[in-house]
Order: sequence, then C-alpha cells, then structure tokens
Amino acid sequence: MVACRARRRNPIVARDEAIIGEGYGCMARWRVGVDSGGTFTDVCLFDEEAGRVEVWKVSSTPDDPSRGIAQGVEEGMRRVAPEAAQPAAPVVYFGHGTTVATNALIQHRGVKTGLVTTDGFRDLLEIGRQKRPDLYDMQADKPPTLVARDLRHEVPERVRHDGRIEQPLDEDRMRAAAKALKTAGVKAIAVSFLYGFIRPEHEKRAIEILRAEMPDVFISAGHEIAPEFREFERLSTVVLNAYLGPVMRGYIERLTPRLQALGMTATPHLTQSNGGVIGFGTAAEMPVRAVLSGPSTGVVGAQAIGRVAGYEDLITFDMGGTSTDVALLNGGQCKLASEAIVHGYPIKAPMLDIHTVGAGGGSIATIDAGGLLKVGPRSCGADPGPVCYDKGNTEPATTDANVVLQTLNPEYLLGGRMAVRQDLAKQAIGRLAERLGLGLMETAQGIIAVVTANMARAIRVISVQRGYDPRDYTLMAFGGAGPLHAARLARELDMKRVLVPPHPGILCAMGLLLTDLRADFAATKLLPASADSVGEVAASFDALAARAEAWFVHEGIAPAERHLTRTADMRYAGQNYELAVPLTDGPVTPATIATLAEGFAEAHRQRYGFVAEGEPVQLVTLRMEATGRVRKAELASHPNGGHDAAGAVTGSREVWFPEAGAFVPTPIYAREKLRPGNRFIGPAIVEQMDSTTVVLPGMTARVDAYLNLILEDVA
Repeated sequence: MVACRARRRNPIVARDEAIIGEGYGCMARWRVGVDSGGTFTDVCLFDEEAGRVEVWKVSSTPDDPSRGIAQGVEEGMRRVAPEAAQPAAPVVYFGHGTTVATNALIQHRGVKTGLVTTDGFRDLLEIGRQKRPDLYDMQADKPPTLVARDLRHEVPERVRHDGRIEQPLDEDRMRAAAKALKTAGVKAIAVSFLYGFIRPEHEKRAIEILRAEMPDVFISAGHEIAPEFREFERLSTVVLNAYLGPVMRGYIERLTPRLQALGMTATPHLTQSNGGVIGFGTAAEMPVRAVLSGPSTGVVGAQAIGRVAGYEDLITFDMGGTSTDVALLNGGQCKLASEAIVHGYPIKAPMLDIHTVGAGGGSIATIDAGGLLKVGPRSCGADPGPVCYDKGNTEPATTDANVVLQTLNPEYLLGGRMAVRQDLAKQAIGRLAERLGLGLMETAQGIIAVVTANMARAIRVISVQRGYDPRDYTLMAFGGAGPLHAARLARELDMKRVLVPPHPGILCAMGLLLTDLRADFAATKLLPASADSVGEVAASFDALAARAEAWFVHEGIAPAERHLTRTADMRYAGQNYELAVPLTDGPVTPATIATLAEGFAEAHRQRYGFVAEGEPVQLVTLRMEATGRVRKAELASHPNGGHDAAGAVTGSREVWFPEAGAFVPTPIYAREKLRPGNRFIGPAIVEQMDSTTVVLPGMTARVDAYLNLILEDVA
C-alpha cells in the first residue's frame, strides 16, 4: 500500500474530526455539505487530500427530509469512497442546510403553542403594527395568528424602560397560567415580558415555574431569543421559535441516528440564516435562526466564487423547485439584516438580506379569474412533482414548459437517472392552451415569460428600490433551475453578464463547505451619537465581547481562528427604522462616534437619497458578530484548454426560441467536458447532472480558469 501523505492539520477542525477507525487511516478525508430543498436534496463532497469536489443529487422526501439526506449521503459517499466499511466513516465535517423550519411555517405545521406575557399585552400578537400586508390590496389577509387567544395568558409584572422594577412578578398568577396551559395540552410556550431584554429576572423566574409544572414542554424566552427593543417584533420572534421548536427538535432527533447508522462520527452542523453554521443542539433550541438555512449558504458560496473569479458586485439568482431567492452583493458582501418578514411574520434575528418569491421549477401554471395566465406561488413540490415526472400531477409547472420547449432534456434529468415524459407535459400545457386560445408552444413560452417577470420583480426589490442599478452587476445563477432561466432574466433587466458556477445545482450545499462557525450578539442602547456616549458604548461592546468569548470557548474555537466584527444600528431621532453602520476595530473614542455618524449619513444617502443635515442622530442597537474560522473547500484554478469547445459537443436537438418563433437546431455541450478558455456562441444548451444552462441567440459563452461559465450579451 502506498504510504499516506502527511495531512495538514488545522486546530479549528481538530474537534470535529473523528478518528476514522483502524484500517482507514489512509483514506481520503471528506467534508460533506447537504442542502435539503423542496424538490431535490443536494450533496457536495470535498476531498481534503486531493482538493477535488464531487456532487450528488437525490429526490427529497417531504414526509421526512432526514430520509432523503441519509440516502444522499450514503449514495454520494459510496461513489467516492467505496472501500469504506461504513459509507460515512471518512467524513470529518458535516454541514447541513434545511427548509424544515421554513416549510413548517409556510404550511402552519408547528405545534400547539401557549404564550405568557405582561398584563395588558395579551392581544399584541394579533394587533401587531396595524398594517395591511399590501397597502392597495383591500382583500389582503394577514397570516394566521400562531397562538389562539385562549392560550395567551397575562401575568402582572412591569419593568420600566430604564430597568427599574415597577411591579414584581406575580408568581401566583404565573403558576395559575402554567397550570392552565398544562391542562390545555400545549407542546411549546413562549415567554415575553415588556422590557424583558433590559432586565430578564422576571422571564427567568417565569421559566422556572413553567419547567416545574411542565418539564417536557419546549420553552422560549424573549431575552434569550431576541434581546432587543420593539415589543411586537420581539414577541413575534419568540412565538415563532416556540411554535417551530419541537418540529426542528424532532427532525434533528430523527436525522442524527440516521447519520450515526451510516458510520458518521463527525460533529454535525446546521446553517443559520446569517450564513454561518451552528451545532445541532443550538439549532434545536433556536430554530428561528434557521428559517433561511438553505438559501443563506448559496449566498456564501456565491461570495467565495465571485471573489476568486473577479466579480464582487453580484446579484445572486437561486432558483429551485419551489421558490427563487435573490440577494445583492456589493463589494463581495451581502448585507446582514437584523429583522425581516418571513412569510408574513416579523423575525428579529440576524439573517442575510435575501428576498424570496414563489417562482420555481415546480410553480404551477393556472388561469386566474380574469382569464390571464398565472404561475405560482403554488408549487407541486417533489411529490408529485411536475407532470413530466409521471407521479400523478395533472397541472403543468414551469419544468413542464421547459421540457415542451426542449430547453430541458425531453427524455431525462439528473444525467439520465430520472426519466421524464414530454408527452404528458404537452397534454397538460395543451389543455391550458385551449382555454387561453393559444398554441402549445406559445403557451409554454408564456409560462416562462410570466416566471421571468416574477423573478425580475424580485430583483428590482433588492436593487432598484434600494438605490442600486442592476445593470452595474453580474447575475450569478445557481439552483437547479437558475441557469435555465438566467439568460432571459438578464435580458429582462438589461444585465450584460451572467456567471454560472461549475456546480450550480448544488451551490447551497457547497456553500456549507465555504462558511464559518458564527454567532451574533446584540444590546439595545438608545444613545445620542455624540462624545457623551463613549463610555456607555464602550462598556456595551465590552459586555458583548465577553458573551462572544464565552461562545468561542463553548465551541472550542482556537484563539488564532477567532474574529469579531462590530456594527451599530443608527437612525435620526424619531425615525422608525435603523441602518446598520460598521464600526472599526480598536477602542471606542469620540472620533469613533464621529466616524459612525459619517457612515450613517452615507448609508442614509444610499438608501433614501438624502441626508437630513443638522438632525440629531441616535445609536439604537449595538451588535457583535463572532466568527470561528474553519478549514474550507478550496477553489482551484485550472490550466487553459484553448478556445475550441467542439470537444464538449455531445449532439444537437431542436429548441424553441421565441426570437425565431420556431424550433432551432441547437448544439448540446457537456459541462464536464468544457475546459478553461473554451468559447462558443448561442444558441446553445449546456447540460450537466445538477442543472442545465441556456445560452440565447446573440450571447457568447466562455469558461474561466475556475470553470465558471460566463455568458455575455452582445445583442
């Protein structure tokens, strides 16, 4: 046997790395990322020794996503490490992104939840901000309230805004509320008192009483989940955490033994909405931090790929089976939002600024009451899937339109592993065409046009509406369906360049191998942006740094791999919303505060187009981001293979292009055969196991040194 090469060791990953067992010392060491979506489960495998990346894809199992994940890991590892006695034995790192929390929220499949709050605030959860979801839609409905009124209990207690206790917690009433919730049979309880984020003693005591009465019930407290001001948003967040907690905990309890049965001994991690990862234990307690678990790592992967490829101003376009997620990266960074509305519910937790619309490969095409074609947000998901999957669905989806147009392979997907029925797709779209009075191909193209318009609208929300011109950015397309639609979307927005990474269909899974451990800490301090606030700002950041240090120790992160980033949420006095402003390293001085004020003015000008000279500026919430750097997959460059791409052509097929109004003979390229430097012109189709890229007539395509496919519009 060939002797093993000496392995590079990184102290930060030493705690994750299992001893692979006697007889496996010379095996490759694999880092595995898995993204579980609504239609497919994507697996990315990185060989630490050779630096190679392998990908795999299986159908998701919506009834129990852990089955699909275990299947994907087992099949993927058996392909790359067939000599292992147990498939996952060579795995030294496992990262996972999931839509379990998101789907439970969308479908309102959380558990029966109770609420204990300050006397007089029982109905705050229902009153909210007294805003309609859509200002001009008189028929718009608010999302269902997650806690029924009879399960919302008030308890006398009162803490003032300055931390003074005006009325102690009434423990007798608290016990009565606990007994009532126990009798009601709730599975989770949220505790959120007014100003509990300033003085949490009352919330802590309430939790003690609840645990004494109901030791097995999932409990969430406002001071632990969202220790910030704005009582409604904090209340909404802690209720969501309680509502989803048992769902996420049950999922993790099912997934963990499945991974162990495959021989995995590495510590598993789950993606947060902020793009970092946390342990399964923390994720089970704070599921609200994982509602954007899957999409966030796609953005992380896009940041890394864009950086090495030389494109740091990006708009990411992640189109999957159920939805499309878009984000704007300025200077290679995606902004971090401290608050967002996810499927109608405010969440006060750090998350990447990602905008989602219900437009995916499984989005169903229908005719609305006005006789017009509508696509989504309803989706056929993985089961039954689009009509062409032949699993019983009869309503055409976006994927069916692509199969009919033959932009997608009309015979199979997943590199031949999944057969499709074009005849069924034609029948379904034909029925729609008859009702619309259009031809088959015009109707199929109409579905694509409607989906493209929906996605363009989403991109305008994160760009034009925030002062950014999409024409100044490169569109990075990924997700199983992203490259299929990217060229049309770019033309819709007048964007001249599209970047398709080497493995677009599994980029969210790859992002798990390109991210770090991460935690966020915050403290609300309403202070003037003046030299008088230096002492309190410095003390607050010191307290946040102490909490971050405790987290570093708990996670076993080596001192050399620790990094802290500080920001401040700021506003004009009396303004309703804040803007995040970065804070430089070093001690807090009057000059630091002045620099923050300048940064706020610039951020305000960017977002709103003006600066209110002379208006007092306030510091509202101070934040600290703690990052534990881990070893990541490496993005290697490859030698130039020349301009000629003829060696990658595998055949040709007729593809319908609306520009021609007819089928056009179109060459098919195999993505794995394309080499750096290769160039070709559209129309063309590029196929690979995890995705398909459409190159429109009038576009050029080239492959860069990192095997990214760059499409440029010369029309």
